[in-house]
Amino acid sequence: MFAPVHSFRQLPATFFSDVMPTAVASPSFIAFNQPLAEQLALPTQYWQTDQGLALYSGLQLPDWTKPLAAAYTGHQFGSLAPRLGDGRAILLTELTDITGKIFDLQLKGAGPTPYSRRGDGRAALGPVLREYLVSEAMHALGVPTTRALAAVMTGEPVYRQRQLPGAIITRVADSFLRIGSFQYAAMYANHDELQALLDFAINRHYPECADAENPALAFLAAVQQRQAKLIAKWMSLGFIHGVMNTDNMAISGETIDYGPCAFMDKYRADTVFSSIDTGGRYAYQQQPQIGQWNLARLAESLLPLIAEDETQAVAMATEVLNGFGPSYYQHWRELFGAKVGLRQTTNDDQSLIQALLQLLQHAEIDFTIFFRKLAYASTDIYAQKGPHGLFADAESWLTWAEQWHQRLAKEDAECDEQSTQHQNRVDQMLAVNPAFIPRNHQIEQIIEEAIERNDFTLFEKFRQDLTTPYQDNEFWMAAPAPSTALYQTFCGT
Repeated sequence: MFAPVHSFRQLPATFFSDVMPTAVASPSFIAFNQPLAEQLALPTQYWQTDQGLALYSGLQLPDWTKPLAAAYTGHQFGSLAPRLGDGRAILLTELTDITGKIFDLQLKGAGPTPYSRRGDGRAALGPVLREYLVSEAMHALGVPTTRALAAVMTGEPVYRQRQLPGAIITRVADSFLRIGSFQYAAMYANHDELQALLDFAINRHYPECADAENPALAFLAAVQQRQAKLIAKWMSLGFIHGVMNTDNMAISGETIDYGPCAFMDKYRADTVFSSIDTGGRYAYQQQPQIGQWNLARLAESLLPLIAEDETQAVAMATEVLNGFGPSYYQHWRELFGAKVGLRQTTNDDQSLIQALLQLLQHAEIDFTIFFRKLAYASTDIYAQKGPHGLFADAESWLTWAEQWHQRLAKEDAECDEQSTQHQNRVDQMLAVNPAFIPRNHQIEQIIEEAIERNDFTLFEKFRQDLTTPYQDNEFWMAAPAPSTALYQTFCGT
């Protein structure tokens, strides 16, 4: 049953502003996600139709939408930006899906809002295509993420370093509440308004916290658990968010705001893609530490609700924050353990996995290709489809592989189903090590063909294929040429 709601509007007016999308010249569809529309119980007249196009371009909104832009602040590259907010995003409504779960429906690139800070509120075609493909690929890879419902051309140019085609993406999320939302409340709202925001977030995402002895502290711990699990998942896929500012970290534990994001090709722990991250703050290896740092900013915002005495509140919040490391490494160990074929891991396995990553870095091996091939080496180190041939110096690989096989044999000896163990392990490893990811050079080719030749053939092919990333697909599995080693990503604004 189609049932739009507007619960965010029940919050104090401090947290949002009414806004309408800016009309565009001649919108046209790029893509529409019908399976997601079906999940959201969206009426068919709002699919890939004229009414749908009017909705997703912001040209004419139905009466069940009540558009607004949310206010928030945030630390950007470690420095506080006191007033941010949805500068080019407009929340249309909240939809109840076929399971009864509520999702936000948002336009991105539909024009300026009160928080645009002299920006045009528009989006260029390239960032829209990137976000559509990467967010949907992340969903298919099993990563909590915002989803892409639709992408449209506006028929109007936007101006960045040069004139580019304009576009709008319609995003779906558990919600777009951010750590920066709570920072904003702590800075500009009163105690009751901060409490109202917490109550809203608990009701929406963590209802089990409502009955806790200390709901604010329980909320902090619950958010921390989801963030630890999310970042561990990023790390297991070689994903680099690129701009982990507190305004880009969702309370729900979803990946949001696909700006200068990318996936590693060759494994390097210090990999940075974002052109604006000159100091490497958000490098691959820094993501867990930054996640904990961001959570500390959330904790600061919640202190008045944790305890009346600030010293006591700080001590209680610090105890929770100290649990991030153990939680993260437990998830990390389980995910990487599965990637190397272990069903259960111990603390001792962490050194085995770390040694492998150091080996990959030293030998400059492609992260995704290696782990995909590793499945076949679980039965035979020299397997034809295994990673043996990736190493110029095979001795270092063999040394590690022998230790790895000893660990697998130990696990096999403890298993009651040894007869099917080997083939099961291969299948299980293939199920967690993707055959392909949104390769940076391929995404750039997709964008270039769309911008320069108005050709969306490659975009559409990847949009269809990305739904099965754990199945071999030779078209998308190739590593990039060495010339892409200095690849950079850029913020959409």
